Amino acid sequence: MKTIELKHPLIEHKLSILRDKKTGTKEFRELISEIAMFLCYEAMKDAELEKIEIETPITKMNIGKLNEDNYAFVPILRAGTGMLDGVISVIPNAKIGHIGMYRDEETFKPVEYFFKVPKDIENREVIILDPMLATGGSALDAIELLKNKGVKRIKFLCIISAPEGLKEVEEKHPDVQIYTASIDEKLNENRYIIPGLGDAGDRIFGTK
Repeated sequence: MKTIELKHPLIEHKLSILRDKKTGTKEFRELISEIAMFLCYEAMKDAELEKIEIETPITKMNIGKLNEDNYAFVPILRAGTGMLDGVISVIPNAKIGHIGMYRDEETFKPVEYFFKVPKDIENREVIILDPMLATGGSALDAIELLKNKGVKRIKFLCIISAPEGLKEVEEKHPDVQIYTASIDEKLNENRYIIPGLGDAGDRIFGTK
């Protein structure tokens, strides 16, 4: 599946503040959450609704309703948790799992240290959250962990992405739809996204 990049003046406006090195922790967190909400809206465009009957103050009617129990959000720790508030505002009753990984600064490869997902995860549509898709290593590992659990429907939401990482994920998991707010230029020699926004985890949690 071809990656879907959100193209909208409001997204570009929010990204301009998010990328600015002068933007503080509080505002950075809020913007990550807001953009995640927009990404989630886009990712739910193909959601199937169940037909139910309700009664308005005027009359009865048939209408579509989302079965929120069919969904799970799985942030990649730690930066992915910064996107949770935004996506939960869209599907508040979705279940939540966590995948813990960190980047080995010598090999640039992800190292897994935690994996906890809701029971019956294989019966849900899983939406993975990670602000940055750089080399694609963490995304690939997360997708493979979930597929090994029997998950058939996976989407991946990221704020910023690099062409190199997108190519890796698209080639190895063509059934996973990726949604991103921006496809940036490239990776530098340290595997950071250019122009990017720095280290999302450090900026979300104020650890640098």
